[in-house]
Formats: sequence, C-alpha cells, structure tokens
Amino acid sequence: MRNARLLDGRVVDLGIADGLYVGVGEGDVHVEPGLALDAEGGLVTPSFVNGHMHLDKVYTLPMAGDGALAAYTSGEMGAAMRSIVRDANAVKKAYDRTWIVPNVRRALDLAVVNGVLHVQAFVDVDTTAGLEGMAAVLEVREEYRDLVDLQVVAFPQDGLLRDPGAAELCEEAVRLGADVVGGIPWIELTDRDAAEHVRWACRVAAANGTRVAMLVDDAGDPSLRTTAMLAEAMIEHGLQGRGVACHARALATYPTPSVVRLVELARAAGLGFVSDPHTGPLHLPVREFLDEDLAVALGQDDIEDAYYPFGRHNMLEVAFLAAHLLGFLSGPDQLRLVDLVTTRAARVLGLDEHTIAVGRRADLCVHRAERVVDLLREHAKPRWVLRGGRVVAESEERSQIHRRTASVPPG
Repeated sequence: MRNARLLDGRVVDLGIADGLYVGVGEGDVHVEPGLALDAEGGLVTPSFVNGHMHLDKVYTLPMAGDGALAAYTSGEMGAAMRSIVRDANAVKKAYDRTWIVPNVRRALDLAVVNGVLHVQAFVDVDTTAGLEGMAAVLEVREEYRDLVDLQVVAFPQDGLLRDPGAAELCEEAVRLGADVVGGIPWIELTDRDAAEHVRWACRVAAANGTRVAMLVDDAGDPSLRTTAMLAEAMIEHGLQGRGVACHARALATYPTPSVVRLVELARAAGLGFVSDPHTGPLHLPVREFLDEDLAVALGQDDIEDAYYPFGRHNMLEVAFLAAHLLGFLSGPDQLRLVDLVTTRAARVLGLDEHTIAVGRRADLCVHRAERVVDLLREHAKPRWVLRGGRVVAESEERSQIHRRTASVPPG
C-alpha cells in the first residue's frame, strides 16, 4: 500500500504479507508482487473496535415501543431498572431466531463496511429469552468468522438471584460457545445479591478460562458501587486483565475521593471500561480515566432498540457524538477519540497488539480524509477495509451538484 497517511502525519508505504505487516516506512518497503493499493495520502487507521453491543436486540424498537425508550433515557436514569424489567423484556417473549438472525446479519454487514472488525456482543440469556438469542448469534458468528472477530457474552439481563434459572442457562451458553461471562449486578434487589451475582460470574469465568464483562453502575445511583464489586471479584478469582466494565455511569456522581480509590482498584484488577455516552444522560468520567492511563473504549451499545433509537454500527459516528458529549474537541482530544475506537479499545478487549506496526496483523481501514478533524466530522465509510491483509469491504462515495448553465435565464 502506497501513500498511507498515519495518525502522526507521516505518509508511508505499508508492506503486508501472510496477513501481517512486514514493512512500515517511507519508500523502503518491498514485498512480493500482489495486490497494490494507493491510499493517495488518505489516513490509514487500525480497524475499529466496538466493545459493547447488544446484538440480539438490534432493530427491535418497533416491537418494544417508545415507552421503554422514554423510561430508560429520562432524567437521571432513575427508571432504568423498571424499563429493563417491564418494558424491554416484552420483546424477549417473542424471541425467535428466524427474525433475530437476519437482524444480526444486517448489523454485522454495517460493521464490515464501516471497518468495525472486532465486536464484544452481549446476548440476553434468561428464563424469558432462554437460549434462542444465543443460538442465533452463535450461528451468525460462524457465518462471519472470516469478517468479524465476535466475542459473544452470555448476559443475564434480568439478574440471577431475581431470575432463578438464569445462572444455569448462562453456564449452558458458555458450554455452547459463548466467549465471555456477562453480568448486570446492579439490577439485583439487594447489595448482597449483587455481590453474589458478581462472584458467580467471576467463578464461572475462572473455571472456563474466559473473560467477564458486566454492565455496572448503569442507573444514576452512586450508592450501588457495583464497579468496585467487579474489580474486587476479579482479583479474588485471578482474573486480572480479563474484565470489562460497561457504562459505569454513576461514577460521574461519585465524590473525588471515591473516584481516586476506584481508579487504583481498577488498575490492580486490570479492569477495562467501555463508555457509551450517547445512550444515556450520564457517562463514565472518560477524561479522568484516560489521564490515569486506564483501558477505556467507546461502544455503540445499541442499534434501534428499547435503549437507543439510532445507530449505524459506525464507530467514527460514535466518536463524533462523544466529542460533543465529553468535550473532546481540541486536536489532541480528536486523536484520543480515534484511539478510543481503535488501539485503546482493543486493549479493553484483551487485544494488545492492534496497531500498525511490523509483525502485527493487518486489520486496517483506508480513509479518504487526510485530516483527523475531517475523519471525525464526516464519519464516512472507509475507502477500503482490510482484515488480515485481505480487502473485505470497499465503498465509493459520489455526489454531483447540477447548476444552471449560463444560457438558461434565472426564474
């Protein structure tokens, strides 16, 4: 690949062989003849990473109705639990892979054309949904294995203690092929039950050699403290570096000493964070966590479901929205935003070598934009998307303005 502009401004040639970068330099890259691409000075970034996606629920808002959406997004998210348990759950009573599979394919097609090649996908597993959503997502995961790295999370959305039987179903989902044990401890009815919820997930993950990923402190209540529960349980079960805290919205309401203490606990646990500031009125204190060099990512979270009515599985669009919601507007902050959906986001999911460097896998996007500000402003589909050095998507954009000719009088 010739004339590739890196985020540091250098224009280089990239040599790729056997799916890996074998050369990154200015005019000194040589590989055996094969496919040749000219980036023409456009930015080249690592492929995008979506660390939080409810994949079984995509395009279900028409089934759920606006009541659930209004309850979840209103005020300080005080009605979040009610909206999850009462309104959004109505969709799961109609779960059927005959409609879930096409919806998932549609969302993953969008992912590929937008260069999102790594997705942590939450799938509800409980006594209402059973294993229907899990079976659908695992089926599609196999279809898209050559296109998308899909980490599937067995997610007990309705809780464990308050939904007897959900734990056994989640354990069965892991046996069927789920990659990650999920959790949502704040939805339990007592702190003791929330703590048991977390310990169960970490215990199952440790026994099966998997990771854990949980929605913690999602409601705007600083007293729940389920993020700390997750970090403590990870340390207790030897899962350091193998856990993700999604949302953690209530941390925005913590007093500073509590945030400082949690930062150090998260560091000890190797706990990563995914923030989705566009899907709720509160969000993780992203800037503070980045300043502490914690693993932080942005996530799409939802596509047209009971929690968010929009979404195109476009992580540049997510970053663009986050620029406004987080106040990340300066040049250095724009680079941080790109990092939050590429290299640092990969670090959250345990993918520590997701960067453009010799010896790393060539998962990358070639853009038309030459400046980061244009990349974020336009959040356009990449010109090319490569996975392991193979082109998996190509997009063209063309517009034309039709002006009046000089010979045609006005009016």
